[in-house]
Amino acid sequence: MQTLKVVGVPEHFNYPWQQAIKQGLFTAAGIDLHWTDVPEGTGKMCQLLREGSADMAIILTEGIVRDILHGNPSRIIQEYVASPLLWGIHVGAASKFEKIEDLKNAKVAISRMGSGSHLMACVHAEQQGWDAQNLSFEIVHTIDGAVDALTQETADYFMWEHFMTKPLVDQGIFRHLGDCPTPWPCFVMAVREEVLQNYSSVISQTLRIINEQTQKFKSQPNLNVTLAEKYHQKSEDISQWLSLTEWSQKNISPEVLNQVQNQLWALGLIDKKGTFADIVASV
Repeated sequence: MQTLKVVGVPEHFNYPWQQAIKQGLFTAAGIDLHWTDVPEGTGKMCQLLREGSADMAIILTEGIVRDILHGNPSRIIQEYVASPLLWGIHVGAASKFEKIEDLKNAKVAISRMGSGSHLMACVHAEQQGWDAQNLSFEIVHTIDGAVDALTQETADYFMWEHFMTKPLVDQGIFRHLGDCPTPWPCFVMAVREEVLQNYSSVISQTLRIINEQTQKFKSQPNLNVTLAEKYHQKSEDISQWLSLTEWSQKNISPEVLNQVQNQLWALGLIDKKGTFADIVASV
């Protein structure tokens, strides 16, 4: 049985993986799949891929594209979520900031450099007409770190997935000022090149299993209730999230990859662009 170390964020997007593991689908296919939750997000997962501590990551598109261009020896093998990620823009409950426009020149809390919270803060700043290359950042590692930073006012605002952050808004810890959806499909699956070369059949089997799982995922009865209980959400919020979320069973397109690279280039977040073959692999 081949071991496969897979990492992803502990969010509702990855519940199809949890179900497949619980149902023994990978074990039945001869795969000893070890899943690790990474609450720190994309930047940390890039590090784990580089170190060889992870074989495969369910990771934000813009983050892994940037890191591959910066030398991460991995390749994107498939889109995972085809719909955009809805990044909520949050301030502390007692913050002086009342609207998005007030945040110009404010300090952004991010999980780490190269993370989705970092890259999307740059995308959002450009959309607002601010100088995205001169943003000021406070590294907070996790959403708990962001709570501390915004409460203690060592940072001014924080961008994180809208629905996973909403309980903090409901509890009066954060205030929600608006949203910034990614301009591209939000999650992809990436695998270290060494693993792709040596265990391509294992990766193919893994894709087959998870694609079958995501194809039927939304048809499950009472899924909103199940996910609400699992992730401490309101069932009506989960219902809204499900209506906005579409999983994918195909690879990323050259057009999407070019869009991501062009945006990263315009923001000064990469110093070169790669070809499709540099970044994407077929399995």
